[in-house]
Amino acid sequence: MTKQEVNLYTVLKRYLLVVLALGLTPAFGQLGGRRAFTFLDVPNNARLAALGGVNASLADRDINFVYANPALAGDTLAGVASASYQFYTADIGQATFTYGHNFKKLGTLVMGVQHLGYGTIKGYDETGAELGDFKSGETLLTVAKTHQVRNFRVGVALKAAFSSIAGYHANALMMDIGGIFVHPHQDLRIGLVVKNLGFMLSEYSEASSSTLPLDVRVGATFKPEHMPLRFSITAYNLTRTSATYDNPTDDTDNAKALDKVLRRVNFGAELLLHRNVNLMLGYNYRMHQELRLQNAGGGAGISLGFSARVKSFEFVFSRGGYVAGSAAYTLSLAANIDNMLNRI
Repeated sequence: MTKQEVNLYTVLKRYLLVVLALGLTPAFGQLGGRRAFTFLDVPNNARLAALGGVNASLADRDINFVYANPALAGDTLAGVASASYQFYTADIGQATFTYGHNFKKLGTLVMGVQHLGYGTIKGYDETGAELGDFKSGETLLTVAKTHQVRNFRVGVALKAAFSSIAGYHANALMMDIGGIFVHPHQDLRIGLVVKNLGFMLSEYSEASSSTLPLDVRVGATFKPEHMPLRFSITAYNLTRTSATYDNPTDDTDNAKALDKVLRRVNFGAELLLHRNVNLMLGYNYRMHQELRLQNAGGGAGISLGFSARVKSFEFVFSRGGYVAGSAAYTLSLAANIDNMLNRI
């Protein structure tokens, strides 16, 4: 086994632990035929994480939702800048920066950069001898544009992804295409997005045969009249023939059928305490089933969060539960930079 192969094996073990902790399907280009760039499925901001990690219909609330569906960041968010950071286990973390700017000829463009770093990892050979330290991470660059026609809005996001794992590198060019319908009289929005259409520019190695995390998602967000509540439900994993696991304790056809449906659905709810203060709750059934303890749920699949607007700034904080004693915390800060500059 060569030094590079040992390094790849060491970081791959850690990479898979991270992916499992995030409730995603394990994937790595070096394994051949597996999905690459699955970090794109990780919620990269506090509001999305608090609502379960998947959403296709919550429009005009958060510029960071451009990563969930490019149609969700309309012209009303021009001038808004946001920074987010997620704290995972050890020194693993993810940083995201997003900004929307209104250009005279092009209209509003939303630009963003997202980076998931796996920190410094020590490499060892098969005898346990140390081979040195190295860093690994994955980065996404995004530019998105929306266009509105009456009650419909469409959006397109062009994305370039870069991965560096233990000295192995891969690059990809992708595109998200989304749309949303805004009801003219009720607080109802219905969204549809096709995510990660594209191709690999380069593979991790000559033996790699990676695929991108293509997905189709559809969802709805609805606020009942005269109620301080807003609900979101999103169906995802719609490009896969199966999103289930083999559960030996499930011996009824009805339970299996229900499990197959629920593993493709994410639920989110918001309690609108004040126009400047919201509480959020999310439930991801798939994550709960995959990561719960054998004799206890451990909070897996349940996420909580709150948002507060203070003058020109909005703070959003979330906690996502995975297994007992393990959670991810995300903090997002947003402000309308253009308005602040105009006041000077």
